[in-house]
Amino acid sequence: MKKPDASRPASPADQTREALVIAALRLFGRRGFDGTSTREIAAAANANIGSIAYHFGGKDGLRMAAADHIVATIQAVAGPVLGHIDQSLEAGMDAEAAHRQLSAAIERMVGFVVARPEAGEIVQFMLRELAHPTAALDRIYTGVFEPTHKRLCRIWEVATGEPAESESTRLTVFTLIGQVIYFRIAREPVMRRMGWSDIGANEAASVVDVAKSNLDAMLAARKGGRS
Repeated sequence: MKKPDASRPASPADQTREALVIAALRLFGRRGFDGTSTREIAAAANANIGSIAYHFGGKDGLRMAAADHIVATIQAVAGPVLGHIDQSLEAGMDAEAAHRQLSAAIERMVGFVVARPEAGEIVQFMLRELAHPTAALDRIYTGVFEPTHKRLCRIWEVATGEPAESESTRLTVFTLIGQVIYFRIAREPVMRRMGWSDIGANEAASVVDVAKSNLDAMLAARKGGRS
């Protein structure tokens, strides 16, 4: 998705394009692609229905733009923690530094996925795509899922000595990510069971503490196995 130049105010066309993408992301996630009309998207974005064809070529193009928006958003969240992993490894990152980076990644994921409202719309959209894959899922997989998972696997290798592309490492990293995602997709039962009225900053901090403790225990178990 093409982003407006941050050095100048967004033009009316840029604002319309962004509003259409956000509206499509929300409605596709809630109602599904087939259950959402372009007229509904235009109305939600307060835009002319013809602007969808003008900016995206149609409904399919808008779905791809929503996928690109997800990629850009998650890259912006993950980048400060994972963006320089290749250079860090080349510089000789040790196991303790890798442990700290994994902890930082978990904290960053919880802060976004669990606590930020817009993450709910992104997750809903992706769950729809996972249930009925399209080219939009391919875009998200190659832009977010695969590179982020590979980076985390490489950090895990530095932290534990276990090969990044081993089956065990890949599955372990999925469990680290999965424990965070659960608090978004099962948000309602979590709040009911915990007696929370919402999952805000304080609740997210509690989730971070437990997720980091899980990580610490996993790494300690592997250190014990090597001793």
